[in-house]
Amino acid sequence: MYVYEEMIDGKKLTEIINETHENVKYLPGHKLPPNVVAVPDVVEAAKDADILVFVVPHQFIVRLCSQLLGKIKPDAVGLSLIKGFDRAEGGGIDLISHIITRNLKIKMTVLMGANLAGEVAEEKFCETTIGCKDKTLGPLLHALLQTPNFRVSVVDDVDAVEICGALKNIVACGAGFVDGLGLGDNTKAAVIRLGLMEMVKFTELFYPGAKSATFFESCGVADLITTCYGGRNRKVSEAFVKTGKSIKDLEDEMLNGQKLQGPFTADEVNYMLKNKNMENKFPLFTAVHKICIGEMKPQQFIDAIREHPDHNLLEA
Repeated sequence: MYVYEEMIDGKKLTEIINETHENVKYLPGHKLPPNVVAVPDVVEAAKDADILVFVVPHQFIVRLCSQLLGKIKPDAVGLSLIKGFDRAEGGGIDLISHIITRNLKIKMTVLMGANLAGEVAEEKFCETTIGCKDKTLGPLLHALLQTPNFRVSVVDDVDAVEICGALKNIVACGAGFVDGLGLGDNTKAAVIRLGLMEMVKFTELFYPGAKSATFFESCGVADLITTCYGGRNRKVSEAFVKTGKSIKDLEDEMLNGQKLQGPFTADEVNYMLKNKNMENKFPLFTAVHKICIGEMKPQQFIDAIREHPDHNLLEA
């Protein structure tokens, strides 16, 4: 396991993990199996791997790929758990799995689902979705990853699985604003519903060919609900409304070094929507972005929801 090296109470994090079998910074209180070895050099960690599992904040992926290029098995396969997009030239956005494929020349699959890390580590039952087009690789990944408490479904709708994993973090920020404003569960339910509709419409518009059934997999509606009630994007967005502090300050205070994906993703999505003059077609995504960057007050979020032209989302 590649671990970004940092000092914790005067000791290297990798040494702590290898001696105590616990990631005391990012997953405290959970013992890791002794065969999981923390390695501070990403090339050393990945060089002999048949399957590379990518789980880093999405803003670091290009740099990581440049370090790995030519240093991994040519027939290695990638599995991305990264939830986000990157900006592409020409005013569009790029899927992270596409970036990895392009940079490393390897076959990519994705895993997305209602999988809050602490609950997975506690072995509470949950489901997940793997997007994989390869008919032989899908069963292999299923066999490797499924446990009695981690139920895996494999679908071939890879792009839609990944898009769901990214977009739901924007909706979760909206849910957090609702919580911060004390608007209640009915309003939050409206945000979740309208957010899901925008997720579907976004996928249909920009990545046509997605199957509607994919949105009912764990990567879709289940992950959306979980994140809107229990995820860090929701939690920080609630604090953003209640404290008036910046997203960056709250990230530093509340996430212990982890990165918040929702505002980043909202920014990348808005970059594309603005370039295509389509902000008005996605009022929830647009409002979340504008609130995160200070162009709108959180109190105005409810206006974007109240006046949401959701019938437009159902049009072809």
